[in-house]
Amino acid sequence: MFKIPHLALTVAGVVSFAICLGIVLTKQWHGVHTMDSGDGVQKIHAEPTPRVGGIAIYIGMLAGWWLAPVEIAVLLGPMLIAVAPAFLAGALEDVTKRDSVRERLLATIASGLLAWWLTGISLNRIDVWGLDTLLQYTVVSVLFTAFALAGVANAVNIIDGLNGLASATVLLCLTALGFVALPGGDAEMAKVCFVLGGATCGFMLVNYPRGKIFLGDGGAYLLGFLLGWVAVMVAVRNPMISAWAPMLACGYPILEVLFSMARRLARTRHLGHPDRLHLHSLLWARVAKKWFRHRSAVFQNAAVLPMILLYALVPAVLAIVLRRNTLALIVAFLACGYLYALIYARLVHFRWTLPRLRPARHRICA
Repeated sequence: MFKIPHLALTVAGVVSFAICLGIVLTKQWHGVHTMDSGDGVQKIHAEPTPRVGGIAIYIGMLAGWWLAPVEIAVLLGPMLIAVAPAFLAGALEDVTKRDSVRERLLATIASGLLAWWLTGISLNRIDVWGLDTLLQYTVVSVLFTAFALAGVANAVNIIDGLNGLASATVLLCLTALGFVALPGGDAEMAKVCFVLGGATCGFMLVNYPRGKIFLGDGGAYLLGFLLGWVAVMVAVRNPMISAWAPMLACGYPILEVLFSMARRLARTRHLGHPDRLHLHSLLWARVAKKWFRHRSAVFQNAAVLPMILLYALVPAVLAIVLRRNTLALIVAFLACGYLYALIYARLVHFRWTLPRLRPARHRICA
């Protein structure tokens, strides 16, 4: 019988919430180092806000690990050690305000390599003929896993633009991963998802809806890496489940980073170039601000989360339902990508049709 680890989950959430609250109440003492300003192309908030919520989440996770049953602790412990380089690199940027995308990317890849070194686990299949043969080579498998983890971590960082968006998305994805693992008999990974989710909930109670504290890069890379590693563990520990199921469970952030990369390449921009053309940014600018123009800016900000979750729920549910059927999962992933493109086209071009791509020379001349 599946038993929720109530003590570990509750303590993780309470500790995370208490530290977040403490950071907010003492911001006048540390704000010179920890505050986020309203400057920057992706900034939507108007008031300086602490952006070190990742510290609270990480400490909450450590508290949950300390009180977790042994079968959970042995899985959670290496995760919390492995994520340290990615988390610290992001937290350092939060404090120093240095925008070093390359350093954070390398730190996240280092976390992936450390996770493999600690556990011996890496992706050895993606259920695609030919590629699975390559993944039987340890070097290929480890490097592929490290880069995939860096991609998921960056995806969560990209969607961290509005109150509650990144944390709620991670909670949804963790829930989906738990329900993908549980029917296969992997109750331990489902329980890990609960503990990680507990610490995330503690932060979200202070972050949403009023945005009193932000994840920051440290928190985004922390949650993104752990989400990616849970997905890897679910795929490796459950051979009867298609490797595409964990990926589809994280469908929204993965599709967001893929579309962002394609958009920036099409606009001849650097892949790390910030902009306000993400799905959540457009929903805020063209839907929330219009529909709720007589409401406060905080309300308009918070109103985007339910809209995004309606979309993010589609791949998450499909991952649970189709978890054993690789072909159906691939079709579902492509369909979710097409749905994303349709919604994006409606927001940008005001019609439910995909625009024709102009030749590259025309774009450059423009």
